[in-house]
Amino acid sequence: MAYTRPAGVTYCDPENARDGYVLFTGADSVTRLIDLHGTVVHEWPFAGVPPRLLDPALTGGRLGDVGVQLSESGDARGGIYANGTVGQLDWSGDRLWEWGTQAPGGAARQNHDWELLPNGNRLLLVTVPRVVPDLGDSTVGDQGLFEVDGRGEIVWQWLAGDHLHEFGFSERGWKALRETAARDPEDPWGYLEMNSAKSLGPNRWHDADPDTVFHPDNILVSFRKANIVALIDKTSGAVAWKLGPYFGETSGAQHQRINAHKVPRPLDQISGQHNPHMIAAGLPGAGNILIFDNQGGAGYPPAALGIYAGSRVLEVDPRTEQIVWQYTAEDSGLPSWTFFSSFVSNAQRLPGGNTLVTEGMQGRLFQVTPDGEVVWEYHSPYEGYGVAGEPEVKTPRVPGVDRLTRTPLVYRAQWVPFEWVPAGTPHSPARAVGAPGRGSAAI
Repeated sequence: MAYTRPAGVTYCDPENARDGYVLFTGADSVTRLIDLHGTVVHEWPFAGVPPRLLDPALTGGRLGDVGVQLSESGDARGGIYANGTVGQLDWSGDRLWEWGTQAPGGAARQNHDWELLPNGNRLLLVTVPRVVPDLGDSTVGDQGLFEVDGRGEIVWQWLAGDHLHEFGFSERGWKALRETAARDPEDPWGYLEMNSAKSLGPNRWHDADPDTVFHPDNILVSFRKANIVALIDKTSGAVAWKLGPYFGETSGAQHQRINAHKVPRPLDQISGQHNPHMIAAGLPGAGNILIFDNQGGAGYPPAALGIYAGSRVLEVDPRTEQIVWQYTAEDSGLPSWTFFSSFVSNAQRLPGGNTLVTEGMQGRLFQVTPDGEVVWEYHSPYEGYGVAGEPEVKTPRVPGVDRLTRTPLVYRAQWVPFEWVPAGTPHSPARAVGAPGRGSAAI
């Protein structure tokens, strides 16, 4: 039986949507740049984890450079072990920088995130197979950060397994964590599933107090399986600040529904979150932390989740740890379960105040206003089996997965200003499409 779903742009309000391009890797492992009409204006035949079109301020003014995965590692475990080399391409697809063969073990094993830093180095989220004494004697997929210079040398590193006692696990949490690591040390997604890493950059907290923990060089990271968002002190390596893993007895899913529209309010239980990052200076909400709270199963021990499954986008003041803005489907007048991605996904604050949301599990990208109005919606038409570089593979490579099915999954999307790409790059002017709400009129 065929499953049909919307494809392309299903709704656009050109008066209120923030115009620009959107970059994403489809489930067919091709990275595309589209305009708000859904027209592909450029593409690269590589996946990105995530793909990122670079700010010309970081490339010496060159326009249209993109970061992607360039080869696979060949490791049968897949998952966080899969990337062989990663690198930077120019607009024409020529390789400007590639790294991986010189990495420990001969493969980059970069996964989930990376960043080109102002000093020209790359911050890479990587996997390091090793024994973590706090978890037992077996080799596990530990994750951490490498800072790599232009010559490919690792000039700084940080590994999660060295800092487990700083994460605040309870006695029950330690027990669950160790049992998980012992049960499946070869877990292809890692025992913590570290899924993002982003330096804070210039911010108002540091401007007001140079001694604050929010130094621009410090790095905000996320551990999906542990429900932890942590800030890494770049100088000492210590956890300088964190959210989670626990939020009190009254912070479960029912508490969230009862208080769904009350802000500001204390942050309640996040679960399986993705892409926490500090909103950059110059954008509405600058200095606050934006989190895609999946509300997917996660936690040591597992967090209690309700039957009305729905994801949230949360904006959190890091000083007060209060939610100061949020988006749920209910903010668009829809049932909570109509906006849900239990894994992957992200959110990005745009100039003017809109937020680009990637409901990744569904392959749905949309812009929402501060008042919760959806003003642009796109459903990726590109399907695949989620195996980078091998979109037609039908036999599973990932242990524990008994079947692979076609999916429109999008890991993470990026809104891109027109001025970041070469002059003359076409784009169709945004025009009115569909009807307000969750769009359904495919074009």
